[in-house]
Amino acid sequence: MQVQNLFSALPDARAAEVFERLAGEGDVEIERIVSHGQSSPESGWYDQPRHEWVMLLQGRACLGFDDGREVELAPGDALDIPAHTRHRVSWTATDQTTVWLAVHYPMCDR
Repeated sequence: MQVQNLFSALPDARAAEVFERLAGEGDVEIERIVSHGQSSPESGWYDQPRHEWVMLLQGRACLGFDDGREVELAPGDALDIPAHTRHRVSWTATDQTTVWLAVHYPMCDR
């Protein structure tokens, strides 16, 4: 076991978002995403086969959905995005680093 601090050694994300796998096994993955002014391309939608729970730890961001909704996130805000919900990053803060924690997990039969 090793203690990890999600705010230490933040990579420079001004040129591109940085995705870092922190833990996971099988169909579950936990990652840190570091952004600095990025947005998804206008034609670029995420349509993932797994659910994604995301929390904004630092900075500000906005997620857009193909049904027209936009959700602005501030530090501490979390959102559970169901699998195959088309979404994109509308914007992330340009004046500070934005840090996300994302958990990707499979759809379950209940």
